[in-house]
Amino acid sequence: MRTLLYVTTFLGLIGLAFWAYRENYQTQAALDHVEDLHRDIADARARLAILRAEWAYLNRPDRLRELAEINFPRLGLLPMHADQYGRVDQVSYPVTAPLVITEPVDVTSAGATQ
Repeated sequence: MRTLLYVTTFLGLIGLAFWAYRENYQTQAALDHVEDLHRDIADARARLAILRAEWAYLNRPDRLRELAEINFPRLGLLPMHADQYGRVDQVSYPVTAPLVITEPVDVTSAGATQ
C-alpha cells in the first residue's frame, strides 16, 4: 500500500513539474508577444508623428498661396472674402406640407380594462 502511495506521489510530482514547465514557456511566449505589440505601437506612433509633421509642412499658408498662384490659369482659385458667405436668413429651407391624418386611432381608454 505504501508503494502505491509513493508511486502516485511521484507521478503527481512529475505531472506538476510538466505543467509548471509548460506554463513557464507559455508565459514567456505571451510576454514576448506583448513586447512585440509595444514595439509595433511605438512604431505606429512614430509614423503618425511623421505624418502629422508632413501634413503641417504641406499645409503651410505660404505654400498653398504659392500653389494657388501657380495653378490660377488652370483652376481659377481666388482668395476667399467674408462677403462670399451668405446670411442665415438667405437660406431657403424646403417647405413640407403638414401630415394629414386619415384614420385616427383612439388611444385614451377604449381598450383599457380594470
